Amino acid sequence: MAASSDATTIELFLDMLAAEQGAGDNTLNAYRSDLEDLSAFLAHAKTDFARADTQALRDYLADLDRRGFKSSSVARRLSSTRHLFRFLLNERKRSDDPAAILAGPKRGRPLPKVLSIADVDRLLGKAREFADQEQAPLQKLRAMRLWCLLEVLYATGLRVSELVALPLSAAKRDARMIVVRGKGDKERLVPLNQSSREAMTAYLAATEAAKTDKTKSEPRSKWLFPSSGESGHLTRQHFARDLKELAMAAAISPRLISPHVLRHAFASHLLHNGADLRIVQTLLGHTDISTTQIYTHVVEERLKSLVRDLHPLAEK
Repeated sequence: MAASSDATTIELFLDMLAAEQGAGDNTLNAYRSDLEDLSAFLAHAKTDFARADTQALRDYLADLDRRGFKSSSVARRLSSTRHLFRFLLNERKRSDDPAAILAGPKRGRPLPKVLSIADVDRLLGKAREFADQEQAPLQKLRAMRLWCLLEVLYATGLRVSELVALPLSAAKRDARMIVVRGKGDKERLVPLNQSSREAMTAYLAATEAAKTDKTKSEPRSKWLFPSSGESGHLTRQHFARDLKELAMAAAISPRLISPHVLRHAFASHLLHNGADLRIVQTLLGHTDISTTQIYTHVVEERLKSLVRDLHPLAEK
């Protein structure tokens, strides 16, 4: 638990992130967790955010390593630490920035896991097979919802948090585009294909069919994928569980499947088929194209195969 003065600093810092940078709940929770851990370490060393020096922060990074944190996790905590001390400097809570010269762990950026087009086809086929089966209304609705989620995800490459929080208005009849509210509360237009529109229409029909006499009088949810939980819509975790069950049914290893892997598949398959990197960046909602460039390994392989197959001096 953070000391009292540190706890107050953390709250001020998080308020700044929310107000000035539009940080969402997941981002704020991650920063809170990181900084409370840092505060606890500093308290044990008899210091705090206001007095910690560079060596104390280096000791913290070394402690993370001793605790078995992966380099990616250490890098994230270092990023949180740098942001905090930059904030303290800017707010004149400190006259120096002890985190400015800290060196992070060296790590290669891992390539995203990518499903083949055939694997995605099997997943979509199995989801539609379950959706077409004769079953009780509530079971039918769950199957239709999973099919709809999968079709929309692969058609748009949305982040899972964006997908599960789609408003009901996204399923307007004959809608060719949907407005997505992404990171930093920024909006972008994303096109829908015919398959995803059909899945939405069928899913909404199943929603109506599953209503009982008791629920028919209830006001309609504003969410496309409503839930009785606190958020009012389906959770990311619930969708991820359903997706892994579907993968097993499609004879695909569940460890290879997640909503984020399907977002990777959307981007990689577009690039493989000749899409422009800038277009993919816009569709994914990446602010910086360097984030999108992780997918260029797909383009590189495609170019290599073109040279190998088409260059007149290539080996026969």
